[in-house]
Amino acid sequence: MNSVPENARDTTQESPRVLSVIAPMTQLNTPYPSTAYLTGFLRCQGVVAEQADLALELVLALFSPQSLKDLVQEAQVMASTPVLENFLAQIERYLNTIAPTLAFLQGRDSTLAHRIVGRHFLPEGPRFASLDVYLAEEGEDPLAWAFGALGLQDRARHLATLYLNDLADVVREVLDPRFEFVRYAESLAAAQASFDPLATALTAPPNRLDTTLQGLALAAVERHRPNWVLLSVPFPGSVYGALRIAQAIKAKYPAIHIALGGGYVNTELRELREPRLFDLVDFVTLDSGERPILALLEWGRGARSASRLVRTYVRQKGVVNFVNWPEPDVPFEQVGTPTWDGLPLDRYLSLLDMLNPMNRFWSDGRWNKLTVAHGCYWKKCSFCDVSLDYISRYDAASAETLVDRIEAIVAETGQTGFHFVDEAAPPKSLKALAVELQRRGTAISWWGNVRFEKTFTPELCLALADSGCVAISGGLEVASDRLLNLMQKGVSVAQVARVTKAFSDAGILVHAYLMYGFPTQTVQDTVDALEYVRQLFLQGCIQSGFWHRFVCTVHSPVGLNPQDFGVTLLPLPPGDFAKNDVGFLDPTGVDHAALGDGLKKAVYNYMHGIGLEEDVRAWFDFAVPKTLVKKNFVAKALVNERN
Repeated sequence: MNSVPENARDTTQESPRVLSVIAPMTQLNTPYPSTAYLTGFLRCQGVVAEQADLALELVLALFSPQSLKDLVQEAQVMASTPVLENFLAQIERYLNTIAPTLAFLQGRDSTLAHRIVGRHFLPEGPRFASLDVYLAEEGEDPLAWAFGALGLQDRARHLATLYLNDLADVVREVLDPRFEFVRYAESLAAAQASFDPLATALTAPPNRLDTTLQGLALAAVERHRPNWVLLSVPFPGSVYGALRIAQAIKAKYPAIHIALGGGYVNTELRELREPRLFDLVDFVTLDSGERPILALLEWGRGARSASRLVRTYVRQKGVVNFVNWPEPDVPFEQVGTPTWDGLPLDRYLSLLDMLNPMNRFWSDGRWNKLTVAHGCYWKKCSFCDVSLDYISRYDAASAETLVDRIEAIVAETGQTGFHFVDEAAPPKSLKALAVELQRRGTAISWWGNVRFEKTFTPELCLALADSGCVAISGGLEVASDRLLNLMQKGVSVAQVARVTKAFSDAGILVHAYLMYGFPTQTVQDTVDALEYVRQLFLQGCIQSGFWHRFVCTVHSPVGLNPQDFGVTLLPLPPGDFAKNDVGFLDPTGVDHAALGDGLKKAVYNYMHGIGLEEDVRAWFDFAVPKTLVKKNFVAKALVNERN
């Protein structure tokens, strides 16, 4: 294990110059925080470190006047479709409006909103048909219910988002059907036991989207001249883009060391044995990146042998080996302050996909992403990857340290919005943070994810609101006391009602993560869960929600001990690459996919204030049993708490 990895070049004694890269596709309104964390940490260690967001750069390159002109030529030789017909028929208007519309979405030309809302400036394609569902009478403003007589900027932002979605449809039809604004070729990497789909895609002739990305990657390398490139892949939808970037860098700059890490790697590549991946990258690191990257940089300058790397996969003599020299992780208190220096903060796009006021937080606004604590203080939920480091290793920082970081970030970025990206922010830490923010008079706006536990009293919710909290998300999950107990969520439906109402009464918007298809969940359980959700919306406890289909993962308690949950796991497909999702047999035999359509339809309407008085059975296209939940369950739970 003292030999160097196969792809490595001799950089002994060379000072490290690191470029951390956000790979397509993540999000467009704000930088994904991984590179900001690593860059801030490495600079504290005296390392020359830079960062680049190639996800944003790719979208801005694709949606430019010249790129649209190229799309025209490519679309004209393709079979006609409604999407392409609309694009080609209005191409002059698209060419004239694309640059000013992007400037508007970047916040650089707010007065354009007046023209956009007039509905005569932007060309309108198939995506604008979604507005028709709000049109009650001929000639009526379809967005009046959402924005009223004013709301000019938001109304324009929503219309501009529909305009971009129309153009994204054109990109999918002409360039690559795998393209999405928040993911790219996701199916090639998500729970893929075999590397074959990725290998095939990467050896195929690159399309224009690929060559654009690779050109941007090489330009970033030429601009920063790194000898190390760190590729962050938080999601399956960023793996293909990251490997296309690595492919281009390896071909032109083979001496540069490339390391792959991030949430996807930490979750799905924990049993990696695929040697072909190392034709593209030199190292793959697991879990928090600070300690593994420091070890790699020490190895690069000859201060550490290859046998003393930390949580790192390397390929040696054609075989993938995992090297994990035992060293403690960098304490969360000492990881330093993230920095966004080097990222084009004035070029991110504030989009408004949905008209629900809570849903906008994920796509609208440039939020500084920060973590209150590493890991989860609860770490018991049976659907969660509680055996993995990002959940299991709980490590908090003091409120003083957190506010120091907040103030440094505000000074650097000039922006006071924060998104705390914890798995579940600890109520004790949030309370201390609120006190410290108030003590210093530090004015920020913030939102984050919590567990709806009873610690969040009305008094604490008011204190959090006074400190700048504007929204909260949390898991109600299956909305069934029996199943919540089975999944060890540590909450009840009545408790969630009281906690969410306390947040709402404090002026804090609330989003509920919802789940269906959990082991032993019956049709009756699902119908009852929807009734609970309906009542939560009706009573003003929550303003937003989203149903996720339960997926069993190999690292969760369900995946590790399926017998405790009444299910039998199916064999995993053979392969040496990703390993995460695992199929299972549930003795209930419920068709959860069929139920999912009704659940999502119901919540979508509830978020827009529609159908809250209807019987929940109306949302399903087939017969389901009547709910067993009393119609006043939530109202009664709220009254009992007040009494």
